[in-house]
Amino acid sequence: MISSWEKVKRKIQGLIPDHCYRMWIDPVSLLGSDADSLTLSSPNSFSSKRLETTYLPMLKQEFSKLGHGNIKIEFRIKKVPANNPANRLDDSPEVCNIKPKQPALPGLDKRFNGGRLLKKGFTFDQFVVGDNSDFAYSASRSLARGGGNGSGVLYLQGKTGLGKSHLSQAVGHHIIKTDPGQKVFYVTAEDFTNEMIFSLRNNTIHKFKEKYRNQCDFLILEDIHFLSGKDATQKELALTFDYLLDADKKIIFSGGIPPEEIPKLNDRLRSRLSMGLVTELAAPDYKTRVGILKKKSRAFGYDVPNGVIDYIAGEVTGDVRRLESGLFSIAAKSRLLGKTIDIALAQSVVANIQKSNEQITTDYIKQITCKEFTVSEKEIVSRSRTKRIVKPRQLAMYLSRKYTDQPLKSIAQSFNRYHATVVYSVNAVEKELRQKGVLYEQVNYLTKKIEEGEGVS
Repeated sequence: MISSWEKVKRKIQGLIPDHCYRMWIDPVSLLGSDADSLTLSSPNSFSSKRLETTYLPMLKQEFSKLGHGNIKIEFRIKKVPANNPANRLDDSPEVCNIKPKQPALPGLDKRFNGGRLLKKGFTFDQFVVGDNSDFAYSASRSLARGGGNGSGVLYLQGKTGLGKSHLSQAVGHHIIKTDPGQKVFYVTAEDFTNEMIFSLRNNTIHKFKEKYRNQCDFLILEDIHFLSGKDATQKELALTFDYLLDADKKIIFSGGIPPEEIPKLNDRLRSRLSMGLVTELAAPDYKTRVGILKKKSRAFGYDVPNGVIDYIAGEVTGDVRRLESGLFSIAAKSRLLGKTIDIALAQSVVANIQKSNEQITTDYIKQITCKEFTVSEKEIVSRSRTKRIVKPRQLAMYLSRKYTDQPLKSIAQSFNRYHATVVYSVNAVEKELRQKGVLYEQVNYLTKKIEEGEGVS
């Protein structure tokens, strides 16, 4: 069973985002097993709840593939030895023993105080600064060094893949390295919401409030647009915001759209998000793309000639992830075919990327979505709110946001809607995708068709 457990962990590592694996799956170990049951460790009750609700179906599915179809999986909180430093009491008896032991930051000896682990490479010296990001970079460094803009609040805004997470985590790395006594909490808005719900259901809301209001020196909260429509969480975050600022603490928020455009956000929280410095990260220009490619090539040990880097930077535009994908694809093709990385090899890879990108438009996504769900384009842009129409419409909006560079307002106009509806739809799909249910399979199926450039008959 030990070998089966290791195989399952490796399989899941390839199925979920790296930060999710490191946060939830990697700390889990095998405590015991027999023919039809398995006992796995968990650092605390919150982790156990998250594992059961989010990852248990995936674990069972992977064990089933290995011949353990009816396996029973139980999560048990791993006891910490009495002499472990994690058992030392805080000064306040009200918060004794509520902080679980945290694994060390990769590459650092410091302990992380709350939320997710910071990604090792997301530091200031690994960030390539360009005209698209120099203001956001400078503001982040200033806040990390103890400076500020008068409010101690920074809002990083930009589309996915432009560096918001890199900069926000770079601040966390800098603070932990220069002042180990500072307590840095790095969480997503979804994590904050789930933790709050868990504490309410288990009558531990006082511990939740104590943690974020009085035990945090620097709060980094990502994907703030996830809070759209979540009134209770918004109220709690606004109160936490006030507590932290009254104590002269610092906060970084990040989101895909400006605070004033986030739908279903109460005025109190909206005003607090807007009171700090709002900076936007845009797509990198040619010079910055060259710098990014050179730094990534060195980091991953790729021997890429300058001429090839210049070619990639000139042909692959958009967000940083798309740029990285082009570089990785070229390096992978070189390794698999045993060919030297040259312009001809780069052209063959980039041609496929460009061909795929050229035909991925909002109209194309609408067409392929309508075809798969057997609805008409007239229906998908209609005012109908029946489930048969709403779900494909939300999926098409989500995919349009993912695969096109169209702004929210343009996508909304394409569906005869307001931009707030697009934000709501994207959030709804992303939330349901995390459940790994039917919608997850539908999105994977549509994604494959879109990326393969399948035509619509």
